[in-house]
Amino acid sequence: MQDEILTLPEIAQLLKVADKTVYTMAQKGEIPAFKVRGQWRFRRADIEEWMASQVARTTKKTEGPRRPKGVRK
Repeated sequence: MQDEILTLPEIAQLLKVADKTVYTMAQKGEIPAFKVRGQWRFRRADIEEWMASQVARTTKKTEGPRRPKGVRK
């Protein structure tokens, strides 16, 4: 299976954020990326995995600890 490589503008469009946001995230290592002759590139599989982990992380934060049924604060 061949892995699709995406450009910075394509990732920005996919995430619906500005190009500069993706550039900064890539520089800081906040999103999986690599450079080819000074230009950022992204593997679609890595980005999809990263997005799934972000959703899971966000879901955990919003759920919080659960109390047993019938127990009040």
